[in-house]
Amino acid sequence: MTLKTKVSLSLVFLFSIILMLGGLGVFYFNKLSQDSKAILKDNYISLEFTSSMQKALTTLDDPDALDDFETNLKKQEGNLTEVGEGQATSAVRREFTRLRPNTTDIVTINRIRQHLFTIDELNRQAIVRKSKTAEQTTKDALLWLGSIGTFCFLIVFSFIINIPSYIAGPLRELTRGIKQIASRNFEERLHFRSSDEFGELATSFNSMAQKLNEYEHSNLARVLFEKKRIDTLVEIMSEGIIGLDEKRRILFINPVAERLLGVERTQLIGKYAPDVATSNDLLRALIQDIMTDQETFQPASTMGLLPSEPGSNLLKIYDPGLNGKGKESYFTKEIHAVEVTPTGETQTVHAGYVIMLLNITSYKELDLAKTNFIATVSHELKTPISAIKMSLKLLADKRLGALNSEQQEMIIHAEENTDRLLRLTGELLNMTQVESGQIQLQIQATSPAELVRVAISALKTQAEQKQIQFALSIPPDLPAVKADPDKASWVLINFLSNAIRHSPEQSSIDITAQPLEGQVEFIVRDYGPGLQEEHRERVFERYYKAPGLNGPFSGTGLGLAISKEFIQSMGGHIGLHSDVGPGAAFYFQLAII
Repeated sequence: MTLKTKVSLSLVFLFSIILMLGGLGVFYFNKLSQDSKAILKDNYISLEFTSSMQKALTTLDDPDALDDFETNLKKQEGNLTEVGEGQATSAVRREFTRLRPNTTDIVTINRIRQHLFTIDELNRQAIVRKSKTAEQTTKDALLWLGSIGTFCFLIVFSFIINIPSYIAGPLRELTRGIKQIASRNFEERLHFRSSDEFGELATSFNSMAQKLNEYEHSNLARVLFEKKRIDTLVEIMSEGIIGLDEKRRILFINPVAERLLGVERTQLIGKYAPDVATSNDLLRALIQDIMTDQETFQPASTMGLLPSEPGSNLLKIYDPGLNGKGKESYFTKEIHAVEVTPTGETQTVHAGYVIMLLNITSYKELDLAKTNFIATVSHELKTPISAIKMSLKLLADKRLGALNSEQQEMIIHAEENTDRLLRLTGELLNMTQVESGQIQLQIQATSPAELVRVAISALKTQAEQKQIQFALSIPPDLPAVKADPDKASWVLINFLSNAIRHSPEQSSIDITAQPLEGQVEFIVRDYGPGLQEEHRERVFERYYKAPGLNGPFSGTGLGLAISKEFIQSMGGHIGLHSDVGPGAAFYFQLAII
């Protein structure tokens, strides 16, 4: 029997009890009402009639007395309810007929009074008898209602005690079992013996617990647990992380990336990243490297992305922060392609991308502080160094007095070191411009031959000291290039200075300028020891000093880095020809006007 049937039968039983008690009460109340009505209608009214007729007999001298007597007698004749009451009433009628002609007949009046007394006595006895009957009915009603009510009360009380426990007991047991399951105690079982819904619930619960227990000890459970652990790590990481599938749909995004993008993750998960990128500049910048050539973006609205600094791969993004105090922060972008090997296969397949935004704001701020410090120190050093150089020139002037050979040699060494300090401070100032992104260019049409001439003139003395010859190869009809003359000549001077430094005495340096696919390529080739292969890819890094084949380091490690920034800021390309030997051949290319 189902629980619904049991509850329904219980309610039907209770309803039957209510109906039975109500019916029994109605029955006895109706019976009492009939008994009371019989007393009032049958007997008490007859007493009223006889009383009125007795009163009329005492006032026979009143002309209306006989009429009153006649009226009450007729009413009494219509209310004959007791045995013998009819004969007495008939007798009153006969005597009243005799009395009407002679109202002073005392004997007749007495007989009428005797008959009226008989009617009155019969009704009084009936009232007493019917009162006893009503009293017995009341006792019976109390007995039956009390007995049946007590019995029903006991049954209802039993229902009150048992039905809630019958329902609440299994629910408490189920609640306890669910708490055990929530605590990962999958050995918990319910033991209901009933055949109703609770029994079915216990069976289903036990089946679920068994399957959960099997699942808990399966590999899938461990995999999902590890996935949840990784999801938690992704959520708490301070870097912005965005996951894409192989079709570039957004799989997940952590709170940091959500904050930087300025879009709730619920609006991003499952969306095609290029579609979202059409209205989000930051996401467009992040996924640009993984787009195919056929995919293009429509213009996007401003979403808080600031342009990255020229010549760098940094992204300057406005970060609103967790406390609402936002600021411009620096981030680097890393894209990792996800490759997986399917089960049973040996070839890896592409499974998507993970894009990371690394917050390097603190390092960038330290770098800017370092750049500002170097710029300040370099600028302040130029004045005393220039004063020292002027003093050395005055000491070398013979008008102030002749110097012996040792003094002249010391002055020459001091001038060389002073020039070296000036070059170093100049390079540091140029580097601060590069690092701060404040390179000021005066782009104009520039003659390649003029650039070479300026560079050769600046280093003519230094080359003559080592008896080095410049071998020029410059066609007379070279077109002008788009460049800043000062910055381009500075780069060429740096190339020649490095070539002179690493070239042996009485050697030559080749200087070539030639057209190349809409550009002019400048090449400076020396015949020195050259660069070791492992250093060639790093010579343009800042502060990196590559040794020659003879081993010692040379230079400051800034010249080539500055040259790279200058050329790239002018839209050109710079590099090292790796197939040249002996020596080294550095080049840069500038666009033709």
